[in-house]
Amino acid sequence: MAFDQSTRNRLQRFVTDARRTLEEEFTRQLQNDYGLDPISGTASPLESLRHINDQQRETARILRDTLAHYCASSDTDTKAGLDRIVREQAFTVLNRLAALRMAEARGLLMESVGNGYQAKGFQLYARLAGTGLGETGDAYRVYLQSVFDELSQDLPGLFDRFSPQGRLFPREAALIQVLTLINHGEIEPLWAEDETIGWIYQYFNSKEERKAMRDASQAPRNSRELAVRNQFFTPRYVVEFLVDNTLGRLWFNWTGGQTGLRDRCQYLLVKPDEQPEPAKRLRDPRTIKLLDPACGSMHFGLYAFDLFLEIYREAWAWEQSHGPGCLDTETGGSADLKSLSQTYADQDAFLHDVPRLIIEHNIYGVDIDPRAAQIASLALWLRAQRAWHEAGVKAKDRPQVGRGHVVAAVAPPAEVDLRKRFMEELDPLDAELFEKTLFLLKGLPELGVLLQVEKELPALVRAVFGEHGDLFRETDMAQWQKAEARLQEALTEFARAARSTYQGRLFAEDALQGLRIIDHCREVFDVVVMNPPFGALAAETKANIAKAYPKSKNDLLAVFVERGLELMRVGARIGAITSRTCFFLSSFQKWREDIVLGIARPEALADLGHGVMDDAMVEAAAYVLEKTR
Repeated sequence: MAFDQSTRNRLQRFVTDARRTLEEEFTRQLQNDYGLDPISGTASPLESLRHINDQQRETARILRDTLAHYCASSDTDTKAGLDRIVREQAFTVLNRLAALRMAEARGLLMESVGNGYQAKGFQLYARLAGTGLGETGDAYRVYLQSVFDELSQDLPGLFDRFSPQGRLFPREAALIQVLTLINHGEIEPLWAEDETIGWIYQYFNSKEERKAMRDASQAPRNSRELAVRNQFFTPRYVVEFLVDNTLGRLWFNWTGGQTGLRDRCQYLLVKPDEQPEPAKRLRDPRTIKLLDPACGSMHFGLYAFDLFLEIYREAWAWEQSHGPGCLDTETGGSADLKSLSQTYADQDAFLHDVPRLIIEHNIYGVDIDPRAAQIASLALWLRAQRAWHEAGVKAKDRPQVGRGHVVAAVAPPAEVDLRKRFMEELDPLDAELFEKTLFLLKGLPELGVLLQVEKELPALVRAVFGEHGDLFRETDMAQWQKAEARLQEALTEFARAARSTYQGRLFAEDALQGLRIIDHCREVFDVVVMNPPFGALAAETKANIAKAYPKSKNDLLAVFVERGLELMRVGARIGAITSRTCFFLSSFQKWREDIVLGIARPEALADLGHGVMDDAMVEAAAYVLEKTR
């Protein structure tokens, strides 16, 4: 189904109405039940709340811990913190209900949101539960929460009911309003489409909000503005053009043209008689890494998932005909991988596991908007479930998908007292490394992968653990990996122990996200695909970016291309859709000469003109570069 303008308008109306309903509801809940007022920006002490039950009191305490955590960073006051809480709760509830609706449309879940209280799943549940759960509205809430709990095994980022973004639940009147909106006939067909969740993400922030931000300041003033002002959904044909000519083209080259992708990829630019020299050993697909450094709702990753399914099937057939050892595992840095035929009993067992392999080995994403990470993980999980559904694998027989590689670039935790308390439990050298690492991650919410942490790491490790002579690179990185594993374990333990102080858990989770970003920056990628932010740099990161990327500093798009090339191996490919002005404005000359032609080679370019990215007022170009140096 095509997402034409009228279809998108219907979806936009739904998202706008649902957001308004949920935000009004959660504002009222905060005011009436929890002594927090987002409108005036005031918070009354917990002791003054005498009208609420024990469960609500626990939520009130957690909301205050969450608010304190948000306000620990210098740019957030109480009002901004409460606004963020309302926005995040609304977004999470909307995402959860949309996710259930999409799971129903794919046959993954018995009807639970479709038809509201008349949903088949709920009717069955209500019959089994009897009257013990109270009124219909109460019983339905308990039913939905049990479905969330089930799904949180695979998708804790979205469905964990104890996460800071998902503590509140709409009361009956508001819930019925949202269910009515979600089940409206005019958007019914959209729930079966993979793209729907991405459009929901885009439309959650209104055009008016974006305009107000631009009117107030030419450059983004903080990480949220940077995220909202640059949220433009990439049309499917652009995604296919870029992924076909990066991932598709690499596989075409490695197989010597002996691949079904030649016919499957409609935008793959190949001469009719082209027959490249095949690689002596075909890359093991488990070692191929693709990154979207501004991933949004993971639109590039969803299409790449389709190609990876084909690539894995062909790799199995290749190994069967060429024998074990014909697949190269060293290039991707996974020399300890056993061959496919040694790992799996037969082709069925292998194909059964491929959707999990793709999420856990191949697709990486980073975004400065935590909501994007929530949505991107959901989109990939739904795509994996669809693959199993189409292969006839029953839900109970599907492998559990691990966490995958989608990360939110959130601010390192700012609570000084919690940092001290955590460091007291560490070995002194690990404590010093932790403190220095947090300092290294300053600016992460504005910069994401642009923060060149991997370059600072060896010196930081040496400063803490001492010199290692000439062996420094390997030894330092081995030191870092061991120390990082210890820190991750300690933080996980701290989060568990800190359940009594919810703020401690938030502190540990944000620190863990920072360590995951460092891991991403240390990877070497084969493909980078993106629709990066473009335009002026955020005020507080301008100096840092100009120093780190002197050849690209006049526009974010140029910086993202340079950074993408930095994170790739020679021979890898980067695909981007950006403003076309970078190819002819004199201000980009240094970037064109030293980056685009200096360390890469243009392989494909489509000049797309106006109106490509929804309401972005920009003339766009989509292009592919190969890294040559």
